[in-house]
Amino acid sequence: MADLAEAQEGGTLLPVDPDEAGVRLDSFLASRLGNGRARAHQLVLAGLVQVGGAVVQRPSTQLSGGAIVSVRELLVNSDAPVATGPVRLVYQDDLIAVVDKPAGMVVHPAPAHHGTTLADVVRAWEGPWSTVGGPERPGIVHRLDRGTSGLLVLARTDDAHRDLAEQLRSRALGREYWALASGAFREDSGRIEAAVGRDRSRPRRMSVTAEGRDAATEFFVLERLPHHTALRLRLLSGRTHQIRVHLAYIGHPLEGDPLYSGAQAVSDRPALHAAMLHLRHPGTGREMVFCSRLPEDLEAVRIKLGADLGSGARWPWSDLDGARW
Repeated sequence: MADLAEAQEGGTLLPVDPDEAGVRLDSFLASRLGNGRARAHQLVLAGLVQVGGAVVQRPSTQLSGGAIVSVRELLVNSDAPVATGPVRLVYQDDLIAVVDKPAGMVVHPAPAHHGTTLADVVRAWEGPWSTVGGPERPGIVHRLDRGTSGLLVLARTDDAHRDLAEQLRSRALGREYWALASGAFREDSGRIEAAVGRDRSRPRRMSVTAEGRDAATEFFVLERLPHHTALRLRLLSGRTHQIRVHLAYIGHPLEGDPLYSGAQAVSDRPALHAAMLHLRHPGTGREMVFCSRLPEDLEAVRIKLGADLGSGARWPWSDLDGARW
């Protein structure tokens, strides 16, 4: 398998005939491309289909006569990463893939969620993917909360999956985050150590509790705004909602966190981005580092909250860019 994939430049343009008005998008694609409705469904969910120049991810979308449908298939043998709809494929080889997930996307199916997930997108890409997590979680080794953007690693084989899972357990696979927390921090750096478990009175939430599992988070102040603080966060454990719970516990909840902060928010999602991921390649043993820049929505929030217009966010991972090889 080639190292990277890219989207076909330009794509395939398919005009909608007047007598096809009202036809579902997936049915239209199946008919025109001749590759079946299931494949058409996957292409739409993966963000590879545009109607009138805009990405559409609802297979049941009804088309208008005269509309132009554009389809971008994935090809291999390229040196460039691919932007596949809302999910960016940063790197891939025979054993792993690294993706940059947008905020608002759930990683894998859950009972309360009915939209497109990262697992749906991965399923539409060329395999193989590991089956350790079951058919609903192809390749999924770890997760990010729906509102969190940034990097995740996927496994292509079961052996690679087990290796990466062991790295997560031993912390050989590490993650660092950029966050915007409410309030002013007295210290420039510190460590939060507090057990995290399910909140018995509010089941949707986690909380610091003696019955929870040990958890530790290191923080480093990056930037001080009038009423907020930008942080570099390093996970020393991997509990559900750990960063969100720990910051709320010390009185500095994430900006925009609807679950753990009662403050009026400027951000429409938790201001948290998985900016750096490092791991040991399951096949070669090589140390690899991947970085993801701050998304535009969080940069805009930072400016609204008082950062200088001419200054970019302080970015401690800049020197690591390109170190992944």
